[in-house]
Amino acid sequence: EDVAGSDVFIITVPTPVDGDNRPDLSAIRSACEMVGGVMSKGSIVVLESTVYPGVTEEVCGPILGNVSGLVCGQDFFLGYSPERVNPGDRENTVERITKVVAGQNEQVTDTLAELYGAITTGGIFRARDIRTAEAAKVIENAQRDINIAFVNEVTQIFQKTGLSVFDVLEAASTKWNFLGFQPGLVGGHCIGIDPFYLARWAQDNGHEPEIILAGRRINDRMGAFVADQVDGALEGAFPGEGKGDILVLGLTFKEDVPDLRNSRVIDIVKRLRELGYGVQVHDPLADPAEAKQFYDVELLESLGQTDGYACVIGAVAHRAYRDLTAASFTKLVRPGGLVADVKGMWRGLELPGELRRWQL
Repeated sequence: EDVAGSDVFIITVPTPVDGDNRPDLSAIRSACEMVGGVMSKGSIVVLESTVYPGVTEEVCGPILGNVSGLVCGQDFFLGYSPERVNPGDRENTVERITKVVAGQNEQVTDTLAELYGAITTGGIFRARDIRTAEAAKVIENAQRDINIAFVNEVTQIFQKTGLSVFDVLEAASTKWNFLGFQPGLVGGHCIGIDPFYLARWAQDNGHEPEIILAGRRINDRMGAFVADQVDGALEGAFPGEGKGDILVLGLTFKEDVPDLRNSRVIDIVKRLRELGYGVQVHDPLADPAEAKQFYDVELLESLGQTDGYACVIGAVAHRAYRDLTAASFTKLVRPGGLVADVKGMWRGLELPGELRRWQL
């Protein structure tokens, strides 16, 4: 009732995957049912959620029409304008990015260009049609996922040969056209999810996506790889004392953001526990109730009361962790223990002599 009477309805609900990594459009369907119940003749309904090509017109359109009793393309119209905001990015904010728009006809596209043009200085790009705009969005994050997967794979190769990927990347990045991707845990509600939408669409159209799914497999295994490497580095560190306890710093999917959705840090935690370690987790930005609900993890309230760990793992490069000093690790890690740096944030920090270092 609160949104009835609007001329334009913008739907920007989550588009996750189910347990089998198949697209879950339930939130979109529900939103369309709600909008269909209150919209009127002349309404424009814009989808911003990441989907595979065809969802706006083949899923949203019929639901809106059935619920409202109106005719799509005659009584109401569709549009698509992908959400592009990068969480934690203070430079490419919503009022600065280029907004891609596509409407069911040219007049709708003009309306959307005017609407979105009023809130961004980054310009408007008019896509050829709605399916083109949907496809553009779904490949943006898939491309990033694949590039990170490449770096993660060479990281695993370098680990076998004693090289640090960060040292290699630092040298390689001096070439003008080298792409600056970093290794790590690929989570969140976009990059770790969207490639499955592209893959599903490809399969529905008779093409088996090889690179897309290979990238997903590599990235989804990265957490367990880190845990196994840490386990190997700790082998024999404390003879006769068992596995010991490990402190994981960070649980959110990305540095300096509180979002826990689809965080792959939990893969490190689960694998370490499988290997017999006691694991505690700290994250100053994460909501403790959500950490318990999503991952059954009890977050430490502070680092002030913690010490004597066999290993501390820097899993998320929050500012609070980037600012840790050598004295911080002297307190947190027992002599002979390990400082494991997943994000390369302590590369320039000289550790006390009694502590060992592991990094990607």
